[in-house]
Amino acid sequence: MPPKLDLIGIIVRDMPAALNFYRQLGWDIPAEMDTEGHVEYVLPSGLRIAWDTQEVIRMFEPDWQPPTGSHRGGMAFLCANPAEVDALYARLTGMGYASHKAPWDAFWGQHYAQVEDADGNVVDLFCPLEQSS
Repeated sequence: MPPKLDLIGIIVRDMPAALNFYRQLGWDIPAEMDTEGHVEYVLPSGLRIAWDTQEVIRMFEPDWQPPTGSHRGGMAFLCANPAEVDALYARLTGMGYASHKAPWDAFWGQHYAQVEDADGNVVDLFCPLEQSS
């Protein structure tokens, strides 16, 4: 049997700030998790997302340093239509999350926007243009 993708991990500077961003995307992460060094959230598909503070990572990798330069990974959130992409982008940037790229109609047939989470990870918001109305 081939391996099954089971968990995506994100290293964070500030757990409450990191979790708050993903709560804004509709994930029901309990508030008491803000004080933890390691948090896991199970998506409806069964895929787990985990956040670890830099301090936790350094417990088993003492020489770990945050990456520099451009983002190295990301997540993309499917929205129902362009209005939802635009509204979610406006809400997140209105809360102080950095815009990476304002909403636009991409040449590959999707309405797209990019916002940075609390740690500067680029998160995509998108919908297919053909399904929009």
